Amino acid sequence: MARLRITALDRRIVGLAVPALGALIVEPLYNLTDTAIVGHLGRAQLGCLALATTVLNLLGWTSAFLQMATTSRVAFRRGRGDAGGATQAAIAGYVVSLGLGAFVAILVGVAGPPLAHLLGGHGAIQHNATTYLQISAVGMPFLLLTLAGTGHLQGEEDTRTPLRIVLVANVVNIALELLLVYVARLGITGSAWGTVIAQVIAAGLFVRTSARRTARPVQRPPVSDYLELMRDGLALVIRTVALGAALVASTAIAAQVGPATLAGHQIALQMWILLALSLDALAVPAQVYVSSALGRDDRADAAEIGRRCLLIGLLVSVAVAAGTMALAPALPYVFSGDGSVRSVATVGLLLCGALQPFAAIAFVLDGLLLGAAAYATLRTAMLLALVAFAPMAVATLADHHLGIAGIWLGLTCWLAARCALLGRRWAQIVA
Repeated sequence: MARLRITALDRRIVGLAVPALGALIVEPLYNLTDTAIVGHLGRAQLGCLALATTVLNLLGWTSAFLQMATTSRVAFRRGRGDAGGATQAAIAGYVVSLGLGAFVAILVGVAGPPLAHLLGGHGAIQHNATTYLQISAVGMPFLLLTLAGTGHLQGEEDTRTPLRIVLVANVVNIALELLLVYVARLGITGSAWGTVIAQVIAAGLFVRTSARRTARPVQRPPVSDYLELMRDGLALVIRTVALGAALVASTAIAAQVGPATLAGHQIALQMWILLALSLDALAVPAQVYVSSALGRDDRADAAEIGRRCLLIGLLVSVAVAAGTMALAPALPYVFSGDGSVRSVATVGLLLCGALQPFAAIAFVLDGLLLGAAAYATLRTAMLLALVAFAPMAVATLADHHLGIAGIWLGLTCWLAARCALLGRRWAQIVA
């Protein structure tokens, strides 16, 4: 009987993770397509897209708390049988996303262009980046509504619908960009408006789907729901900024070591980010099912869910690690014709592959603690992990001979520290 129950649980975990993985992968693939479309307009347009998307991605990452916190709150209340409370949590997510989205829109419109200039935009690149950002500002409330909607549906144990909506929006986006950029000859303006229209469509689909699933009669969320969401959001924003700081610092150190190290590190880091998206898909079922179990006050079930998610993550990461390390000597040839860069990238990819088990455990534990609403722990652990990253970072800056190995050993220490800190807290929660 226990064996059948575990098998059913494994299927539930994978059934939720696979569509979540699809949604995670669709966005980077769209970005690549968008880059290809704009890239044919010229160097200035492509340069402007690089600067503008850097600004927009930063805002998107820091706003992701809307999705994470809403997922946990909806799943927890559903777990305790409070359908009305789950609806209130979803409504609170939507309202906060709309208000915050309006603020972010103003921020992008006013502060985005100067920030693009600080990142190195000049002349035609700066002009195009300003145009792109000012148009993109219109879509910010809709982008944040999409985050809240994804959180609501994930909390309802549905990752298939968000995947379908994201696919529809991205297909519309690509079609509109081709039409507006090449047929209407609107250039970078057409690209920006195509993205905004797609964001409006995605937000509309999420809101409509959520409205169909909300419990009736709908009650207005109490003020405490809004305050808790913002408080939890602050902890998650700090966590996200700390995570980004480690990756940015690794690139900055590589730049100090030398051009070949920087180029090789970029190859390894982009591969790591791609692999991270794959492993991070397991954080979704970990978060949803743990929230639901704790809503039922069933810590034993939460512990079993955590154990199975961690085991699946570890098994997948071993396969990913083996594949990455086996391809490490060949992959750099896809990205560079420079022998020095390929040599550095090979070392980076070998270390990138070797640390995948640490990455998988860290990502799954992130999901488990999100499910337990341990946001303060996630914030503190990420900040302390920066301390673990620091010794190898400083050593590499002091001795450039450590090179790419020093940088990636520092990232390994960073991930190992997160595993230890998050694992300890998770053990306390399910004890």
